[in-house]
Amino acid sequence: MTQTGATHRVAVLADSETATGYRLAGVEVVEANPDTAAAALEGLVTSGRYGLVAVDTGLLADPQKAVERAMRGRDLPIILPVPSLRDAFSPETVDAKAYMGKLVRDTIGFDIKL
Repeated sequence: MTQTGATHRVAVLADSETATGYRLAGVEVVEANPDTAAAALEGLVTSGRYGLVAVDTGLLADPQKAVERAMRGRDLPIILPVPSLRDAFSPETVDAKAYMGKLVRDTIGFDIKL
């Protein structure tokens, strides 16, 4: 079932620290914490305004499962789990540039070098 009237906007569900980076990139952000993330995501899904919602997996490890009921009968939004930057850049992570390169490659299928 395709939803009519959706404007196919993009939103990111992130913690307050990560949200700043997404805002600087011009992306619409909804801030949450692990206690409020599921309800915030359900609100984004049921609003009908978004075509894609990226969710920081530091807030919700399995965002699709969290909104399984709200997504019944809906094609949109696509829920995109995004690895938590806090986890990605932990002290055990030595090469942030390599991590970001792998993330881009895995997401779009090829490397981008600037």
